[in-house]
Amino acid sequence: MRYQPFPSELFIKNRNKLIAELPPKSMVLISSNDIMPTNADGSMGFKQQTDLFYLSGLDQEETLLLIYPDAPEAHLREIAFVRETSELIAIWEGHKYSKEEATAISGIKNIQWTSNFEAILKTLIYSVDTVYMIDNEHMRNSSLVETQNARLVQEIKDKYPLHRIGRLAPILNTLRMKKEPAELAAMQKAIDITENGFRRVLGFTKPGVWENEIEAEFIHEFIKSRSGGFAYSPIIASGANACVLHYIENERECKDGDLILLDVGACYGNYNADMTRTIPVNGKFSPRQKEVYKAVQAVLDYAIDLMRPGIYWVDYQKSVEKFMEEQLIGLGLFTRQDVDNQDPNQPLFKKYFMHGVAHHLGLDVHDVWDKYKPFEAGMVLTCEPGIYIREEGIGIRLENNLLITDGPAINLMANIPIDIEEIESLMSQA
Repeated sequence: MRYQPFPSELFIKNRNKLIAELPPKSMVLISSNDIMPTNADGSMGFKQQTDLFYLSGLDQEETLLLIYPDAPEAHLREIAFVRETSELIAIWEGHKYSKEEATAISGIKNIQWTSNFEAILKTLIYSVDTVYMIDNEHMRNSSLVETQNARLVQEIKDKYPLHRIGRLAPILNTLRMKKEPAELAAMQKAIDITENGFRRVLGFTKPGVWENEIEAEFIHEFIKSRSGGFAYSPIIASGANACVLHYIENERECKDGDLILLDVGACYGNYNADMTRTIPVNGKFSPRQKEVYKAVQAVLDYAIDLMRPGIYWVDYQKSVEKFMEEQLIGLGLFTRQDVDNQDPNQPLFKKYFMHGVAHHLGLDVHDVWDKYKPFEAGMVLTCEPGIYIREEGIGIRLENNLLITDGPAINLMANIPIDIEEIESLMSQA
């Protein structure tokens, strides 16, 4: 692995938090993700199932985790199953975990080969009432691909039809929303790497460069810094492309006078950064661009100050939208009278600001969450207002990552340039 290993105490603590939420005679089963195919004999890079990583730190394919707190014998209460290696696998694929390495990473003493899973499961499951398993319950999930965990759920239902199947997601989603210090350290590392990439791009960007060339500057810096690469498909959107929220083609030449919206983040140790900055191609904002930029920054500052314990996401979004409405009036995009006469089901601000202002961040970029739980200290969220004026070819979004505390939120991206004057100064030095 490129990243520095986490202390096993993190995963021991995470498992103990989960165990404290389980009813008696419960078993937890989680599988790693599949290695997804492309075409012919090709495959995509492996990405670990994030709940499995959260509970074990094991970052390898063909891994299973079994937790049975009420097992009659202590050595059967936590078992990790990892792929058995061989000289042939070592030659063709490289190093795989030894049992000792898996224990050092996870803190789980009982490590078995994956091939032993069914036999060991059968000796334990008949004293279990409920088997807690994973399904993707993220409200934005739209994948049609059957996962390894979905197949495991079906296998348990087929082989043990009288057992209850419990939903693990509501428990783990709640636990994962609050970050431990080791998790925050990994996220800060991802953010610092993202900062290095952004500063590199500030010195590189000028009229005539292509969006894909800017993307290449980011990935060069990310890989050089031992990142796992992009946390998500990067958005390098110049000119009118910035008004397309999920523009990922990154194929246009950057023209003099245009802005570039950069929505980019590095991944480190499976934890993610999520940054957005908007910069001028020629290094200088026009008067209109400055006006819109300052409006977005005002909304960002307002939203960051509002991000405190006790507020609910729904109320937070509404408050930011109301403040945004005032900024849009100030930009001359509509009037106070227009707002008074608008259809309340189709508010005017949605033409220029049509997305959520915050989401949880962690092992997943759009991390697991419960929309109806209030913000609490220890949570990390993004804050990302934007204004998109398609008729003017202007799209500006600014995004920071915030740690909620018992007082004001801490901006984990405080060192990443954002003010107009600093951006222009850094670009002029190139």
